[in-house]
Amino acid sequence: MAQARDGFTYAEYLCLPRLLDAQRPQAVPAMHDELMFIVTHQAYELWFRLLLHELTAARDAMLAGEAERPWALLARCHTVERLMLAQMDVLDTLPPASFAEFRSALAGASGFQSVQFREIEFLSGWPDRRYLSAGLPAQERDRLQRRLDEPTLWDGFLTVLTAAGHDVSDPERRAGVLAELARARGDRRGLWRLAEALLDHDQSWSLWRCRHALLVERQIGVKAGTGGSTGASFLRSRRDRRFYPDLWEVRSRL
Repeated sequence: MAQARDGFTYAEYLCLPRLLDAQRPQAVPAMHDELMFIVTHQAYELWFRLLLHELTAARDAMLAGEAERPWALLARCHTVERLMLAQMDVLDTLPPASFAEFRSALAGASGFQSVQFREIEFLSGWPDRRYLSAGLPAQERDRLQRRLDEPTLWDGFLTVLTAAGHDVSDPERRAGVLAELARARGDRRGLWRLAEALLDHDQSWSLWRCRHALLVERQIGVKAGTGGSTGASFLRSRRDRRFYPDLWEVRSRL
């Protein structure tokens, strides 16, 4: 049990002086809406940090053959992702003309450069090496490389299925096992519940990408994004990608 510290304050526990000093608007002259833009994106990075913590723990538990704890961790992730999706409503209050007033202050900065966002995608099952050459500092490239070298959540799920005695050594066998689990009753329903939790994560991330693409188009239309991205057109090109196509495809077999 953690020992209480006399005189230890709420502000100290949360490092509030540093946290609340981390919003540094860049526009000159100052623009009222820039603070909201910074706070909202910083909040996303904090949620990304929590998601990485929970998703990594879920992956590790599955690699150890567990099914119950990963399900609970993924359920928490789903709750966080619903909150992240709702947070887009705050950004939607930014009039495009107001964004245009401070957009140049971002210079080459772009959400495209979010390393934590890419780590979540890599951990979830999209090992896209193109982002290693996205002009990131060496330390951040190393973080992404480590994620690329790690097992994914899908690797963990296949480990759980194998530990439960299922042959998932090739796509056709995996499809049969998933269809069997989807129809099953009793103890094996726990494995399907875990599969559904992974699909919840996949669906939530897809919904967030769709909403993000709409948000960008609402703010800047078809103009190029900052940081060298092509803006809304790039985001739209990724909307239909899936982390776990096997879990989507099995619906056609039922």
